[in-house]
Amino acid sequence: MNVSIVYALPMRQYVETFDVPEGTTVEELLRISGFLDKHPEIDLNVNKLGIYAKLVKPSQVLEEGDRVEIYRPLPRKPRSAHAVDEKKARIRARKQARSRQAED
Repeated sequence: MNVSIVYALPMRQYVETFDVPEGTTVEELLRISGFLDKHPEIDLNVNKLGIYAKLVKPSQVLEEGDRVEIYRPLPRKPRSAHAVDEKKARIRARKQARSRQAED
């Protein structure tokens, strides 16, 4: 049964296809393929896994043609204090405009 593994990094994407026996789970595929050895930054306790963009557990049994995707945690872009202050000012201005309209 043919299945593939997809893992994307900021500057590179890895796609590999493997022939595995029926009944193989996602975790078994990652281990027997050597993919975890090639990419030691992957931690199955941290990285989420999916098949065609649907989250799955490592114990999910694979089907013919499945594409196992390894999702890496993406850093969130922190909001600066300035941006937060601007948003609060916009909200305050809208409230004031609404209260002026209500008075008229």
